[in-house]
Amino acid sequence: MISAVGHSGEDFGTLGDEGRERHAHGASLLAGGLFAAKALSVRGPARGLRLLALALLGGVASCGPAKIVEAPPPPPPVVVIPPRPMPPVGAAPNMVIPALAADGLRHTVNTGVSPAQAVWNLRSAYNVAALNCMGAQYAPILPGYADFQKRHAKALAAANKTLDKEYRTRFGAKGVREREAYQTQVYNFFALPPVVPALCNAALALTVDLENVPAGQLDAFAPSGLAKAEAPFTEFYNSYEQYRADLAAWEARFGAASAAAVEATPLAAAR
Repeated sequence: MISAVGHSGEDFGTLGDEGRERHAHGASLLAGGLFAAKALSVRGPARGLRLLALALLGGVASCGPAKIVEAPPPPPPVVVIPPRPMPPVGAAPNMVIPALAADGLRHTVNTGVSPAQAVWNLRSAYNVAALNCMGAQYAPILPGYADFQKRHAKALAAANKTLDKEYRTRFGAKGVREREAYQTQVYNFFALPPVVPALCNAALALTVDLENVPAGQLDAFAPSGLAKAEAPFTEFYNSYEQYRADLAAWEARFGAASAAAVEATPLAAAR
């Protein structure tokens, strides 16, 4: 095997990879120096010295360790905060609604009432609808209510008389006052603003149903009719309870971040 010998007398074949790289680098420096020396003799001392210096500086710079360029850290994940849950149908955010009882129902002013009270509460619901449902689509309600009072006048008078007796039995001399106070609660129940539009829809259906109830049959119809009038309120209470659960979950997950964003906004604007 024939080994090549460099200017320094080293055997190229026996240097190994590192030695050969070092020797090649030295040869590069030597070549640069020879080029600069030649330029010194041909182009003048000043120009040649500059070339020689550049060649040596290039060689020295190439001897340093390679710089490792680190990638910038990834940006923090963007937290998208969904809108804060809002109460259903424009209701107030702090409403008190009937809680679910042990029987799975929400007890209201219509729960557990007597047959006479069911008739009178149905009349109250229909009355609230007749006074509040003024849209063209609800036009049948007002004449329907007038027909209801006329057709079932005897049944309504009998229910009213029975209720007076029931309240006197329960409350004595305070019976009239107690009945009036309760009846105010009934009217307020059916006149709950967020639910009135849904009550109007229920009353529109009740108008059709009551047209088919003959005189003398109102007592039998009243419990189911009252349940239909109350159904929109049950739906509202359920949706309101769901809103409160959604709001609690939103506050637990995004409340702090939302508050921080709100607090930071004035500072950012001031800058």
